Amino acid sequence: MEHPTAACSSHLTKTTNPTVGVRRVRPAPTDLATMADVELLELLLAHSSAGWTEFVRRFDRLVWRCISKVTVRFGTVVGPEDVREVHANFYGTLMANDLHKLRMFKPERGNKLGTWIGMLAINCAWDYLRSVSRQPVADPIAMAEERVSAAPDPYECAAQREACTKVERLLSNFSRKDRTFVMLYFVESRSPEEIADEMGISVKTVYSKKHKIRTRLEKLLEQEGLSLAA
Repeated sequence: MEHPTAACSSHLTKTTNPTVGVRRVRPAPTDLATMADVELLELLLAHSSAGWTEFVRRFDRLVWRCISKVTVRFGTVVGPEDVREVHANFYGTLMANDLHKLRMFKPERGNKLGTWIGMLAINCAWDYLRSVSRQPVADPIAMAEERVSAAPDPYECAAQREACTKVERLLSNFSRKDRTFVMLYFVESRSPEEIADEMGISVKTVYSKKHKIRTRLEKLLEQEGLSLAA
């Protein structure tokens, strides 16, 4: 007949520390709901995933309630998305520095773990509100569509780069002198007198050359589906 203590041990998960030979008995998952807060804290500090699942089941509603208790008074400053961010920040602070805030809890002082968790949640909410108060007031995101950017339109910039590439390819068949004329007249918008002085030609020749080059360019650009600016 099986010994009674052997039968009871089948309901427990046993682990052995090979360094000291001491066998420890951990509660089965079904016992987590009835586990004392101090025992649950030990599981959390041991990085037990089952312990964290029970922690959320046991205290998450309290965390939400404490956060909302603080943020509800600042409805004009924070919204539902801010409350969710505070909630995420709270769990982030619990995980930080090897669970430092949980390790600071001292049950021997007579405090309850729930009281400690509630205080941490409230402090986290106030920390978030203080960080928001230091930020400049921003316009609603919906106003972004009405804002006019001083930067060039990306589509227009891309179209202009493509057009310049085509023009450069067309100008590669022109003589060096004609390419210089195009640069001075159409790109740099120099006056006829300046171009004549630069290229060592008469002003009359400038007008004549402008007409010939413009006509030739317009025909080539027309074939490319482009136009020459005035």
